[in-house]
Amino acid sequence: MKNHVFRPLFVVIGIIVLVLAARTFYVPKDFGVWERGYMYGWHRKGNEADWKAFKVKYKTSAYCKDCHKREYDAIKASVHANIMCENCHGPALNHPDDPPTLTIDTNRSLCARCHARLTYKASGRMNIRSIDIDSHHPEAECVLCHWPHNPKLGGKGL
Repeated sequence: MKNHVFRPLFVVIGIIVLVLAARTFYVPKDFGVWERGYMYGWHRKGNEADWKAFKVKYKTSAYCKDCHKREYDAIKASVHANIMCENCHGPALNHPDDPPTLTIDTNRSLCARCHARLTYKASGRMNIRSIDIDSHHPEAECVLCHWPHNPKLGGKGL
């Protein structure tokens, strides 16, 4: 074989050797999968205490169920059943200790995340009822006519 075959091969081998050499300097010695295996992925053993002390920001809809039973039951019986409360209300990090941290966002752009009319048909989101957000009552908030926990009830749920 000629040099035009070996030169690129040597370059590739050189790059691999450089990456492996750099890895020994940059990857911490306590990085691995450890005794729990690949189920929890790669992590630093020396960093576990930091992650155990980390406060969970999102708490799922099950966290809301006991105190907000009426709203929880309504949304679970509606077309919005698979949407978590925190998608619209924000993270429940300090709730109920600090109730003002959990907001009720009535901005039209929040509804538009799912309900804005798409101009292409290749999306699975085409099954979601959509509106033209610019022409469908642009002066009003959506919640004036649509109760988000059960939109088919209209504004009656408020």
